[in-house]
Amino acid sequence: MELILKQDVENLGFKDDIVTVKNGYGRNYLIPQKMAVMATPSAKKVLAENLKQRAFKDKKIVDEAQKTAEAIKALDIKISANAGADGRLFGSVSNIDLANVLNEAGHAIDKKYIAINGGTVKRLGTYGAVVRLHRNVAAELEFDVVPDTQQ
Repeated sequence: MELILKQDVENLGFKDDIVTVKNGYGRNYLIPQKMAVMATPSAKKVLAENLKQRAFKDKKIVDEAQKTAEAIKALDIKISANAGADGRLFGSVSNIDLANVLNEAGHAIDKKYIAINGGTVKRLGTYGAVVRLHRNVAAELEFDVVPDTQQ
């Protein structure tokens, strides 16, 4: 079943993508939740026209995302966390903590667009993450998890 996505769907596609899914997933979840519509020939023509008109506006958004990506790559991020003597954390550092640090640095990025390589962090050290700013723009950044000195 071919569908046109009306919004971003995790692990499936972005808004205005034409995707092929199983019939049950489309009929029972995506269409009733207003996440997608059937990809009929007329709907595809309307989508093509809308995409053509939006291409010019999208270029400006992509350029802005590229600037933000360069600014994020230049940041020196250190996240302090309580840790034991062997370097294991009491708790963990997740994409929520990284989103908070980026927001404090002046970059309003939602936690769902941040993916830490390997999932959550449970030890001190240097780690990497990918921040998705646009469908075509992603920034890779490194951050350090350091022991908290206030105990």
